[in-house]
Amino acid sequence: MSNIQALRGTRDILPDEVTVWQHVESVARDILNRAAYREIRPPMFEQTELFARGIGEATDVVGKEMYSFEDRGGRSITLRPEITAGLVRAFIGNKLYASGGVQRLWHTGPAFRYERPQKGRQRQFHQLDVEILGSRDPRADVEVIAIATDILQSLGLKSLTLDLNSVGSGADRQVYRDALVNYLTPYRDELDGDSQARLTRNPLRILDSKDSRTQEIVNDAPSLLDHLSDDSQRHFNQVQQQLSALGIDFTINPRLVRGLDYYTHTAFEIMSADLGAQATVCGGGRYDGLVQQLGGPDVPAIGFAIGLERLTILLQQLQSTPVPALDFYIVSRGEKAEPATTVLAQKLRHAGFSVEIDLSASAFGKQFKRADRSGAIGCLILGDAEAEANTVQLKWLSSGDQSELSQTDLIRQADSLKNKLATLRQ
Repeated sequence: MSNIQALRGTRDILPDEVTVWQHVESVARDILNRAAYREIRPPMFEQTELFARGIGEATDVVGKEMYSFEDRGGRSITLRPEITAGLVRAFIGNKLYASGGVQRLWHTGPAFRYERPQKGRQRQFHQLDVEILGSRDPRADVEVIAIATDILQSLGLKSLTLDLNSVGSGADRQVYRDALVNYLTPYRDELDGDSQARLTRNPLRILDSKDSRTQEIVNDAPSLLDHLSDDSQRHFNQVQQQLSALGIDFTINPRLVRGLDYYTHTAFEIMSADLGAQATVCGGGRYDGLVQQLGGPDVPAIGFAIGLERLTILLQQLQSTPVPALDFYIVSRGEKAEPATTVLAQKLRHAGFSVEIDLSASAFGKQFKRADRSGAIGCLILGDAEAEANTVQLKWLSSGDQSELSQTDLIRQADSLKNKLATLRQ
């Protein structure tokens, strides 16, 4: 019988890599807490209708990529292909709009799309999703872009670029859609296959095509920015002015439309030059009609998602994630010493130290080698003699300095030991 393997498009995130993920989540949580965002945890599967209505039946996500199935109750269920629609459903279903104020929400977790796996893109992938619901103010657009930038820069990323566009209101997009279809129709036979299908279903997505001939054709296509209403242009101008006031550089990209039907007005992507072809690490925009489209009141909204797989790959390449150092590694040998390590380790952990016990029961020499490999700052050594005398040998692994002290004094000196550990980590 062959070994059972992970499914194609899924991967195991192993402990060394989890350290990077935890660092990302910790940095993001700190920044979001300081900006008054609150965490929300919606389910990972929803009624299929939610995504068909919210994302758009003409999109590739709904048409080709969703994991949908019929449950035992005969309902069509879908593993969420993105997070925003489920978050909006929770916003509506739990009447979070009832107070009339602005809701700042965030969530991190997996989503699922059936597409060709590649570097940084899996069929089960993870996103950090951040949303503001309840404000049409351009300051909300600027706030979410600034927060996304803060998160990425705080993680150590430097070679970032921000692409910005406005896709206007629904009425603006309809006017532009007609102009784009009129322009592209004579070139229909020269477009790639996907773009030919999109010409009638979702023509704005043709602007995103990676096909070289299609790109040549759309280079001379009408610009969406030339079809904005006065109100849409005014909103976009204010977003640009406030980003400039914050010192956030951006490039206007009139081809940036994002892939989902619910976007309106501001659309943006943040790219990293360190990630190669899959350069986008964050994307988002405004979706003023989605709450109402899904059965809620007329509540405007804007948000973004950061792809955590791509981000963690980038951080590993740049080696910008701090590796947490273990405080103490405990080695022991003897019938009295080995049980005593459990008590000592627990006391140290309660005092705020990170501690690992060697559980191998092997010779001291092998345990010392594992202590060196563990990354610990100090090694605590117990033999039967130390256990009987309630003492311990403390060895600083970087210098080899070693001393004996009572276990009581070890705990009593916790503050000075923490200062010593901090100094040795530098």
